[in-house]
Amino acid sequence: MAQEEDIKYFVRIGTTDLDGTKSVRVALTGITGVGRHTSTVISRMANVDEFALLGRIDEAAVNRLRSAVEHYSSKIPSWMANRPKDVYTGEAKHLLGGDVSLAKDEDVNLMRKIRCYRGIRHETGQKVRGQRTKSTGRTGTTVGVKRKKEGGA
Repeated sequence: MAQEEDIKYFVRIGTTDLDGTKSVRVALTGITGVGRHTSTVISRMANVDEFALLGRIDEAAVNRLRSAVEHYSSKIPSWMANRPKDVYTGEAKHLLGGDVSLAKDEDVNLMRKIRCYRGIRHETGQKVRGQRTKSTGRTGTTVGVKRKKEGGA
């Protein structure tokens, strides 16, 4: 019973509150930009048991996880990064948290600015990656097929 009371339900790592009732490797996937493989690598870099509940590990282990998340980008090979070649700097980066959505928005705005095909498709709200659009992806008030009016005179 004493162990149930000392669990922390929220653990803050980076700019994200993580669920303390889940295992370390599942809870770390709550950070944007961290998937299952990345969370396993981070927990091993921090020397934390990846199957332990996040809310039950001690503060020193949480601090090791925080530093592992902060320094993750510099300690991995470039093929593991979620942004292997940055458009502006050319270096490999692994973006986490709000940086992921900011980078995506910047990329879309750059495509719009240079008027490439993908940028124009983004602007007009159409499919971007070559999907068929004849029958799917319809938005607005058009629903279904309109039939010709019968008879008349």
